[in-house]
Formats: sequence, C-alpha cells, structure tokens
Amino acid sequence: QPQMRSPKAFAARFLAAAAAFACILSLLSPSEFSLSLASRAVRAPSTRFGTRDAKSQIDRHVSMPAFFQRAAVGAIDLDPPQVQPSQSTNIASRPDRPGADAIERKPASTMTGFDPSSFPGPFSKTKILATVGPASSSFEMLEKLWLAGVDVFRINLSHGDHDGHRAVVNNIRKLEDKYQCVIGILLDLQGPKLRVGKFKDGPIFLEKGEKFRLDMEDEAGDINRVTLPHPEIFKALVPGTSLLLDDGKVKLKVIDCGEDFAETEVVVPGKLSERKGVNVPEVALPISAMTEKDKKDALFGIDVGVDWMALSFVQKAEDIQELRDHVGAGKVKIMAKIEKPAALQDFDRIAEEVDAIMVARGDLGVELSPHQVPVYQKRIVAHMRKVGKPVVVATQMLESMITSPTPTRAEANDVANAIYDGADAVMLSAESAAGSFPVEAVSTMESIIREVEANPEYRIRMEGGPRITPKQKDAMIPAARALARHINASAIVCFTTYGRIAQRISQERSTRPVIALSNDQKTARRLALSWGVYPIYTACNPDECVSADQISYENFNFDQVIELARDVAGKKGLAGPGDLLVVTGYNPDGVPGANILRIVQMLPEIR
Repeated sequence: QPQMRSPKAFAARFLAAAAAFACILSLLSPSEFSLSLASRAVRAPSTRFGTRDAKSQIDRHVSMPAFFQRAAVGAIDLDPPQVQPSQSTNIASRPDRPGADAIERKPASTMTGFDPSSFPGPFSKTKILATVGPASSSFEMLEKLWLAGVDVFRINLSHGDHDGHRAVVNNIRKLEDKYQCVIGILLDLQGPKLRVGKFKDGPIFLEKGEKFRLDMEDEAGDINRVTLPHPEIFKALVPGTSLLLDDGKVKLKVIDCGEDFAETEVVVPGKLSERKGVNVPEVALPISAMTEKDKKDALFGIDVGVDWMALSFVQKAEDIQELRDHVGAGKVKIMAKIEKPAALQDFDRIAEEVDAIMVARGDLGVELSPHQVPVYQKRIVAHMRKVGKPVVVATQMLESMITSPTPTRAEANDVANAIYDGADAVMLSAESAAGSFPVEAVSTMESIIREVEANPEYRIRMEGGPRITPKQKDAMIPAARALARHINASAIVCFTTYGRIAQRISQERSTRPVIALSNDQKTARRLALSWGVYPIYTACNPDECVSADQISYENFNFDQVIELARDVAGKKGLAGPGDLLVVTGYNPDGVPGANILRIVQMLPEIR
C-alpha cells in the first residue's frame, strides 16, 4: 500500500508488531506495557527518522565515501554513533569504574552522560587482557591498570614462583573488594619448552652450509654439536625436516637422523647460545601439552581461584581434555593457545572442546611464515565468532611501548585490525608486565578500542559478521538484540547462573551494553572476558543488591530480577530515568534456555 512506502509508516508498523510480540512472550502487565512500548512505538518514527530518508540520516552524522554510504544504508541498524573521536592523554577514562576521575584521563566531553542511541556506550565492548609482571604486580599499579581499562589480568607461569603469583591474586581480589567490581584472572601455563643444552666456550656462530649435530650426549656443546635432551623430537624427525632455533633466528635442515641424533645442515646462519628454544614446525610431536610443572601449576591455579587457564602449545583436542581431567570438570574455563601448525590442522575439534581461544602470534609466527599469520588470525577470529566462544588476539600488539610512551603507527593499526575483525579481547604481554610504561600501554589500547568502536564501519562489520544459527533454547537471544535496537533501549539485561545466556548475547554483537547479573561469582568473573558484557555479581554488596538466594532458580521471582536490573543499570550509569531496558533470562518453569523477554522502563527520578 502507498502509505507503507515511507520510512515513518514502516517503522510505526514494525515497532507496533514488535510491541505485540514482546507483550505476548513476556506477559507484561498493562502498566509496564503502557509505560514502555506503547508510548515508544507512537513517538519513535518521528524521533528516529524525522522527515529524512535512510541515506540522508547517515549523511547528517558523518561524511564518508559513496561506497561506505551504500554499505551503511544496507545495514540493519541505521542509528549512527554519536561518540566523537577524541585526543587521548596519559590514561583513558573508564566512566563505568568508580574512582576513574582520580587519575588523568581523556577529555570528559566524549565520556560524560549516556545517550542510549550512542555507540559504543559508557564502556568499551572489546576487552583488555594485561599480563602482570615486575612492573605491575603491586596493588597500586594493578589499581591504575584496572582504572585505565584492564578487564582481565594474565599471570604468566613461565616466570616467578607460586608465592609471588598468590600475592598478585590476593591484590586483584582486594581491588575487587575495594570497588565492588568483577575482575577476571587468567593463569597461563608454561607448556613444554624444548631447548638445546649448554656450550663449552659460550655462544657459537653457525655459518650457512655448515654441518651441525644434535644428540643426546651429556656433554657441553661446541661448534660441531650440542645436546638436545628430547628423545621425542628425534623419534618424529625424518630427512628434510626443518628445525628452528632461537625463535627462528637459526634454521637447520635434517640430513640424517636416528633415535638419539640428527645430522643437520645450516640453512639460515646465526648466533646460537645455550638453552635456546627449538621449534619443529612441520611435525606433530608425540608429547603432551602438559609437563609435570604444568600439572602442579594447574592445581595451584585451582587453589587460588583463577577464572581462566590457558594451555600452551596445544596440538590436538585431546590436550584440552587432559587438562580438564586433571583439574576437574567445571573448576575453571580453559583457553587454548594456538601457536603450532598442528593445532591449525585440528582446529575444528579444538574449538569445539575448548572454552576460548588465544591467537598466540609469537610462537605461531615462528613456526609459520610471517605472511601467513594475519590470514590465520582472521580465520580463527571469524570461526570463534561463528561458534560463539571468546577469542583473544595476543603478542607484540604494542611491543615498542615496552620502552616508549607511545606506539608505532603500525602497532596501533594492528590492534585496530583485531578489533575490526571482532576479537573479544586484545592482550598486552611484556608491555604491561616488564615495560617502562604499563599504564600508558593500557591507556593507548583503550583509546584505540574506543576510536574503532565509534567508527560506523566497525558497526557495519559487527552487524554483518558471522552468527550462530539460533536453536530452540536460544531463539529468544536474537529477538532481544533486535528488540533492543528497535526500541532504542539503553541496555540488554540478563540473569545467568552459568554464563551461557550472557555469552550467547555477546556473540550477537549488540550495539547495546549487556548487563549480566549472576549470583555465582565465578561466572561473573569469567564473563569479564566476553565482548560487550558488563558482569555484575549480585551478592557483591548485600546492602545495595538483591541477595543471591532471592533470585536463585530454587526461589525464582523474575519481578525481583527486574528491580535488580533497574537498580544496577541506574547505579552503574548505564541507563537514566525513563530509559528502556530489554530483560531476558531463564524461568525454570518454562522451556529450557532463555525463555523470558521483557521491556522495562527505568523509574522516573524522585525529587
């Protein structure tokens, strides 16, 4: 019909249908319905579209080439971001974090208040994972890093001892108590380190074309040979196999080999010193991803209560199951570090078995050609988005900031590309662990995240990215995302005990913040890694929050969940008086999965 051709009429019909749909599904009371959907559906067309068509609506907000205009017009969500690019200073602002005003930060002009139609909102959706080390292990430095934007702290067990790591965990938990917040902890297991032995007279230099022997003899090495105390390597070698020493600085090719030796020829010359690492990129080694040290470290992690555990040098899905069996099912979330070509061959099975993936580009870049790493990084990120599990991009992201207060342009571009691809988190290694400018590194990464997430092109990519095909138990999740967008809700709120509903909403890459309420502290901490999720432990402050037993499944009362959602959204600055929230969750009396969808209006401010 002619009247349906205008954007105003179409929007009115669509929003009316959405209102009826949500009302039937969630059994809203008449008062809730009249306060939220009815009034919104009447006024939305005039405020959302006005008299402009879709193209002019985009042109009004941002000037872009014609190609991107066409892409934007074709996107599902036509609300452009309101956040303007800003000049960053020493420390990025985190308005969602109390006490952020006490430190130097970005200009407040882009951070104050919360426009529900804005993107990315009052907190960044891409998470920051920072490694703790000598430069950042004190409570004061951890506090500065958290205020600057860190969501999850990584403890690297390749360095330090259990006493030192326990002190770091205690400091992080003290930080949680001080700010009544949720902070995740990732314990990174060292994994099997394959190294050559010692040299009699110090480092040697191997010339191209020279012969060099690796063997099991317990004697110091020289210019002709060195000990390689790893029989599993010799068993896997065949003539023609390549060996990389010292992170690929020296390359050898096997000419002849046996059970306890390998005669090689130097292909890439270089200096070799004792205890340098050995990589065998072309062979799947018959070794476990867990050493005896790793097994002890894993149990230590369970004892101190870490939330995530990263397994290094994973080659196959069975490596993940070995760790899970060792620590106990459900005790910790497991992240597989992809740093060996063998893992790429078995990636589908690994992704199915694990809880999250880290693209560990350091060792992966040694065993693959450098030009292959960006291709595999993008494939891995896209696959994990499709299966709906977190993916972290790590290693050398802001490497120059170990010694410099500013990054190179190429490093900033590298971080931005990972964000554009849709990574859940980006990680700092030595930059925050041992660098001279750990806070500046976090601030820089936060600034890059905000700049990318404020870009219309990023929004288009998230809208058009891979998504899980909804199943019966989670069919309500895409509906919640679409409903939040079309009624211009300030946030999506879910109540989750095990984190599955929140993670599923995260995978939808909604432009609205996802407030995940959980009465399980472990679940809330684990969700700190998930894109766009603002986890809240509902029992963290008994004086201000509804207690866990009041909203548990054993004594389920969704009206109390709604009141808690209003309370948290208001106190955290994620919604203001009169704003709308989309609330979803699981009612144990209904079908399995997310089976509740309600639209709730924030109460007016009482004067």
